[in-house]
Amino acid sequence: MRWESHRCILLLILTTSTINLPFSRVFAASATTNTEKTSGVCVSPGGRFPPFLDEGKPPRKVSKGHRDLTLCRVFRHNTCCDVTQTHPAFLSIRKLASAGEASQECLHLWELLECSICDPRVGVQPGPPVICVSFCDRVYQACSDAYLSVDAKTQVLAPCGLKDFVCGRASEWISNGTDLCRAAGFSVKPSDDPQELSCYGGKASLDYVADLWKASESRVPQETEGLWSLEDFRQWVEAMPFSEKVSWAVGGMVLTAGLIFASQRKSRSQRQKHAALQRTARKLGTKMNSTSPPGRGNKKTT
Repeated sequence: MRWESHRCILLLILTTSTINLPFSRVFAASATTNTEKTSGVCVSPGGRFPPFLDEGKPPRKVSKGHRDLTLCRVFRHNTCCDVTQTHPAFLSIRKLASAGEASQECLHLWELLECSICDPRVGVQPGPPVICVSFCDRVYQACSDAYLSVDAKTQVLAPCGLKDFVCGRASEWISNGTDLCRAAGFSVKPSDDPQELSCYGGKASLDYVADLWKASESRVPQETEGLWSLEDFRQWVEAMPFSEKVSWAVGGMVLTAGLIFASQRKSRSQRQKHAALQRTARKLGTKMNSTSPPGRGNKKTT
């Protein structure tokens, strides 16, 4: 009954997501028309996304300090975001890497999806980020085996946390990328725009992020360079099919948070296995002592 009730909640989420359709139509105009229809200032998206502190102001560079981005730093030189938006995204990736049991590819793409809110071109549009359907499909393909749950606070589909009571694989909750993006709180641009110029996650959008990465190559923090260098990225991309290069390239270099969490998860898993072996050994030792002859266990030393 609990599982069925959660499926009903998800159905309600997908049904009510049609409220965002007017915003999708606004975003679905051409790139030029889109610019003309916006004032170029940050507009809080609503839904599960925290409001921008710089509401009504143009996107700007985020200074280092307590408001600095904890994720999506490729956008830090021109964005509507600060830590208010990136901290929830950071927690989402952390859950996905631990209890969500996501693959490396899923971590990369989910990180890129969460970072859509910090794209300056997305931040000046009303409503939740509008995601290209092709990108939603890529996320679903990579994350179909990851564990998700309905967030009790936001009532959207999110990575499963350690305290979540009902979790299921993404493929058990939904059956396609469009439903996944909508259930996760995003709007989706239908596939009637072959060039996908007016949604996040299309070729133009990912090329834009790739250009940002190249421009900020010299500013990559020292602690992340050892985990994911630009040369590593280039070698990785060269080994991939052409159709996958754009999306995977960006997915791997947005921040390397996925790599960090994957490494931590592997280390944590090894520690947990070692601890389990120690507990088992102690239990066996206790059991053996309790079954030993009384004389052996009660010797006194003099």
